[in-house]
Amino acid sequence: MSEASTPIPEDAPHVVTSASCGTASLGMLLRARTAEISALVEKYGAVLFRGFSVDAPSDFQDAVEALHAPAMRYTYRSTPRNNVDRDVFTATEYPKSLEIPLHCENAYQRTWPLWVAFCCLKPAVLGGQTPIARMRTVTTALPPALVDSFSRRRVRYIRHYRPFVDLPWQTVFQTEDRSDVERYCFEHSIDYTWLDQETLRTEQVCQGVAQHPASGETIFFNQAHLFHPSALEPKAMANLVEYFGADRLPRNATYGDGGEIAPSDLKLIRAAYSDAAIEIDWRKGDVALLDNMQFAHGRRAFEGDRQVLASLLRSYSAPEGDGGGRLDACAVSDRHDAGGAEHPVANRQ
Repeated sequence: MSEASTPIPEDAPHVVTSASCGTASLGMLLRARTAEISALVEKYGAVLFRGFSVDAPSDFQDAVEALHAPAMRYTYRSTPRNNVDRDVFTATEYPKSLEIPLHCENAYQRTWPLWVAFCCLKPAVLGGQTPIARMRTVTTALPPALVDSFSRRRVRYIRHYRPFVDLPWQTVFQTEDRSDVERYCFEHSIDYTWLDQETLRTEQVCQGVAQHPASGETIFFNQAHLFHPSALEPKAMANLVEYFGADRLPRNATYGDGGEIAPSDLKLIRAAYSDAAIEIDWRKGDVALLDNMQFAHGRRAFEGDRQVLASLLRSYSAPEGDGGGRLDACAVSDRHDAGGAEHPVANRQ
């Protein structure tokens, strides 16, 4: 497969159009050229499919299945979402007035999807873009000593689940049975304590950096900048501390050894993501396929209705204390718990 003659910016998604492929069916394209599409994702990290007939959740589900990339269940949740098809759910359902900071999906866990697929069925009237940021750029923008600290000390995520505050444990663990929660925590090395009948505390130490299984590149890979209370507006953070106490906040992140992460360092991290951001400006029917370790993603605030769906693909785990990782053995099953020159397959726009 020959490359497009127009130089492709490193930090832009690679665009595949229906016109360049001679078919309006994205599922048909993905089934016929699975290996080629996979190579594009590995090479560019982000591929945008545009102009195909993707009009309903079932069309996106068909495209996801055509990739032959086993889907993950969204368990041990961090954000509110709803399933709309077998392997498809809504993108994070936060108020439209709020931005979702750039992050790598499930980087607060020891198991995460290698690929994240998005589908836009209805673009927002205004805003609603999905910013993405190349993690190589983010990592190199950070002070090496800071990256080393996260590599050595890792990240401890501390969560308290209560009714009507953030997400209750029933939503996070997708069960009403406390024994199911305890079993999940035991199997995933999550420390847990029931503070009362409805309040659960969990702690887990996860990676601060991770090594990409294909390239071997080590990248900054965690969600400390999202879980730390400094991610909130100062007044909101002060209110939470006053109400719950600093040791019982809905979410917090420290170094794995319990040491505090300096707010000034978290500010540097957020700035590195922001400076590296480029935007996917959605059109109806767009499907984006991201390498979750090459690119972070987020969401801009928006006006009007917006319908963007997501699917998590190719479960991957990093052994504790190791920069490498493995494709989960369970991933062979159907699901795993968790503008430019023309090109035969890709058209750069």
